[in-house]
Amino acid sequence: MTESLNILKLCVGADSVDDLLDWQRTHPSPFTTGERRHVTRMWPKREAEILAGGSLYWVIKGVILCRQRIVRLEEVDRGDGIRRCGIVMDPEIVRTEAAPRRPFQGWRYLEPKDAPRDLPKGRAKDTALPEDMALALAEIGLR
Repeated sequence: MTESLNILKLCVGADSVDDLLDWQRTHPSPFTTGERRHVTRMWPKREAEILAGGSLYWVIKGVILCRQRIVRLEEVDRGDGIRRCGIVMDPEIVRTEAAPRRPFQGWRYLEPKDAPRDLPKGRAKDTALPEDMALALAEIGLR
């Protein structure tokens, strides 16, 4: 049995998980199932591991804050001869514990042991710890 592997990606243009949620609400999905797709130039060499239950973890303003389960990878042709990878994700955004990450280009693999834990369902809208405070605590290494 293949173990799962995740992808880590910067969420450019979003200042919060709510920004990502708003963007996905206001931009129609290309799929009738509501799945979301993020297109990138590099095709993962470890495709089987990613498709064995991996997620795309979003880094927002230098901190991992949420993830979306990866459903499949599909080739995207934009007519310019460059093979692109469409990372097709479940539409549900799952909030995670805040975990700081340094800037990087493209995407990176994220081993399950290094991935932040999901927040319990009841804490997804928890107002006891505002997102900006969670970001600040994550920046100094506290969660």
